[in-house]
Amino acid sequence: MTSGSESTVESTSYMTRMAGLAAGHPDRPAIVFAPIVGEEQSISWDALERRTNRLARLLADRGVGDDSTVAVALWNSPEVIVFTIAAWKRGALVLPLRAILPPRERDEILALARPALVLSEWEGLAWPAIGRDELDADGYPDDPLPDVPHPGKAIGSGGSTGHPKLIVDRAWHPVTSRSHGRRLGTGPGQIQLVAAPLYHNSPFLQAFTGLADDHTLVLMEKFDAERAADLIARYRVSYAYLPPILMRRLAMLPDFWQRDFSSFDAMHSSAAVCPIWLKQVWIDKLGAERVYEVYGSAEGIGSTIIRGDEWLAHRGSVGRSAACEIRILDEEGNPLPPREVGEIFMRRLDGSVPTFRYVGASTLKSTPDGFASLGDLGWLDEDGYLYIADRRIDMIVSGGANVYPAEVEAALSEHPALADVAVVGVPDEEWGRRVHAVVQPRDAAEPPSLRELDAHVRERIAGWKAPKTYEFVAELPRNEAGKIRRSALAAERESGWHDGMLRVHG
Repeated sequence: MTSGSESTVESTSYMTRMAGLAAGHPDRPAIVFAPIVGEEQSISWDALERRTNRLARLLADRGVGDDSTVAVALWNSPEVIVFTIAAWKRGALVLPLRAILPPRERDEILALARPALVLSEWEGLAWPAIGRDELDADGYPDDPLPDVPHPGKAIGSGGSTGHPKLIVDRAWHPVTSRSHGRRLGTGPGQIQLVAAPLYHNSPFLQAFTGLADDHTLVLMEKFDAERAADLIARYRVSYAYLPPILMRRLAMLPDFWQRDFSSFDAMHSSAAVCPIWLKQVWIDKLGAERVYEVYGSAEGIGSTIIRGDEWLAHRGSVGRSAACEIRILDEEGNPLPPREVGEIFMRRLDGSVPTFRYVGASTLKSTPDGFASLGDLGWLDEDGYLYIADRRIDMIVSGGANVYPAEVEAALSEHPALADVAVVGVPDEEWGRRVHAVVQPRDAAEPPSLRELDAHVRERIAGWKAPKTYEFVAELPRNEAGKIRRSALAAERESGWHDGMLRVHG
């Protein structure tokens, strides 16, 4: 079976879909792996099917079944793909985790998951473990297994408070989720670049939904902008999920405009709001109809989608609702008119209740009539397009005025001498909290001056929003998925001052 009709595929189980693709083109690459060091490695559909069948049987012998959760904590690699599919063939829920986690956070997450098995390079775990060297499962039969229901997905999250939690959605299915991808420019048989880490919700979903859509995955172990550009040209990549941090690193390549990205059908971003200047760069590079942005969450309470040609008419928007209703409410729960900032609430149009559940956290804030909020702030224009201001927890009240870190970060991110930036509020005797920028220069030996950065920001946003202090660091604690826990950065600077902080004026 290859692509088949949409109706036939939509009703097909993941196991049957994988087996059918392997039978239809056994020698075609399912995965092309680009390691940090060494040559690319290709895994055919037939090899993927047989290896996952063997491993599923080994996992059964290790106690993994349809009531189990397993965890995988490796850098992007074929082993992550193989282990996940094999676990699904046993009906087990898979929790992807970052390969490097502080022991305390790691142990708290695993205590919530209670995994039957953990694939990682961690030592001293209190839970059953399996090593990379066992994944070939030599000696086990490689013929198909009996079909089982798909177990859904689980994603780990630090949350806004920094306390780990799991987001579990038993209804998610990589075959039936393909219809959502159609609104993002995906299609059967594409070559998909997987550049972001698979422990993050969006790349995890796009990779496994892509396999169900007969994609070949060009899987990067870790992101490197020059290597990614080479892979796009060499393999004629037609689709990629790229969060804004990766979009920026590619756009900052000295020869970005000479690079061949003509094979793209579509790319989409999420995880963080894409700065206006950066979105325009990619529209100019690929064409407006190939650039998409999504606002949503792993909880699946609702989402928005916008394509580049719509965005040009609504610059800065993350789009209109995708099968959901949106309300902007004030602190008392009253609806706000267009262009007034408030808390974003969403409710599914079909009236269905979101299928996720939290492990380790309470439920979302909601209204009596079923609208739920993730705590983000934003506003709607007169046409119903949503614009994100920031998360309520990250908003800085400085001198009685609200400053949204994302807006300041977007302005700073345009400076060519900066590789990365985060903006937080820190205690200040005069202002209550002051706007503080933590910046990573592209060249540590020649960082930009404070006067230069201050002038750059004030050309783009109101002067009262500009950072009053700066701090230069070798590297920001941003994960490869593109997110920074601003609350953690702010907590580390809660004293209000240390010797690394530099005041713009005096």
